[in-house]
Amino acid sequence: MALVTGELPPEEEDWEGCLSVPGLRGKVPRFTHIRYTGFDPYGDTIDRTVQGFHARVVQHECDHLVGKLYPMRMRDFSQFGFTSVLFPDLDPDADD
Repeated sequence: MALVTGELPPEEEDWEGCLSVPGLRGKVPRFTHIRYTGFDPYGDTIDRTVQGFHARVVQHECDHLVGKLYPMRMRDFSQFGFTSVLFPDLDPDADD
């Protein structure tokens, strides 16, 4: 992310899970919207501004590139636990 204007977008906490830490969920703060740039497999430029779940997923995956897992971003570990305890009605066979 490039900081151009000196202002960061607002953050929002929401539940995340990850196949790297299966069976767990936690509330993680993420920017509500982001802009990212790069190249696709054909060398064509990608320049996207996204919000909501798409923005959360991009930030989550970029964290993996620098060795971070979502618990390392959490601020309140009372909002962290086993999926089966936090969400007993959730299908246990659903992907994390």
